[in-house]
Amino acid sequence: MTLDKARELLNVQIGLGSGYNRNAARLILAEIQREHGQAGVDQLIKELHLDQHFGCKVGEVIRI
Repeated sequence: MTLDKARELLNVQIGLGSGYNRNAARLILAEIQREHGQAGVDQLIKELHLDQHFGCKVGEVIRI
């Protein structure tokens, strides 16, 4: 998955904003982590403020 596609999907999850969407966001981040590493995950967390929306932290290893 590209970072652009992940950004698009995460914006949908942010718009919906429930606990289920937090799980979906973590699945997206796990995919990014596999393909782009921790730097890609951290970039999206910072850029989309996922710490505020879903409690994701920069440097956090996403385990699903």
